[in-house]
Amino acid sequence: MSRVKLKRFAENAERPSVVEPGKDTYQQLGGRWHEAFFQNPNPITLEVGCGKGEYTVGLAERYPERNFLGLDIKGDRIWRGNARAEEMGLTNVGWVRTRAHDLLTHFAPGELHEIWITFPDPRPRDRDIKRRLTFPRFLDLYQQILRPGGLIHLKTDNGDLFDYSLETVQQRPGATVLAHTKDLYATPELLPHAEDIQTTFERKYRSVGVPIKYLQFQVS
Repeated sequence: MSRVKLKRFAENAERPSVVEPGKDTYQQLGGRWHEAFFQNPNPITLEVGCGKGEYTVGLAERYPERNFLGLDIKGDRIWRGNARAEEMGLTNVGWVRTRAHDLLTHFAPGELHEIWITFPDPRPRDRDIKRRLTFPRFLDLYQQILRPGGLIHLKTDNGDLFDYSLETVQQRPGATVLAHTKDLYATPELLPHAEDIQTTFERKYRSVGVPIKYLQFQVS
């Protein structure tokens, strides 16, 4: 491992805004995020697979009256998002280093108000479909940790993942598709719902003419 990564991991270990294995807060905040972490009752939004945290930070900057968490398994990515949030002086954002399938060990039923999934790995191989973040087992997890009526948003450049996700939600009992488009920026009426915050991936794909797909839905 490079010295740079070791330094970043050491910094993560000292930052209370980063919840990760080895810390007293790891797997101990479920049902207590408002009082024990954010110290306010404001709604909590989670970005699953936040990468470098660009979207989490963008949302936190835009909505200071809400709380935001970025979740990713890669400590180096989380370091980048956290560093950016600190530079901007944001106090309504935190980070969780864990895998998405462990959500129930970190959040209590109904604790979250909203979930974002931005440009996830499309997992194109048939054997990897079960690892897609919109696979039914993940929708089951989201349903448990979201409050009734909580929103889930998906943004992706990948047409196959979008089609799969839309069909999966449409076939799910009790789920509701609220909005969807295969070309977000050609559907301006949806931009206020989808947010125009752009990650590096989004800017990259838009620059070469790849349409951005967007799906908003509820699972309860």
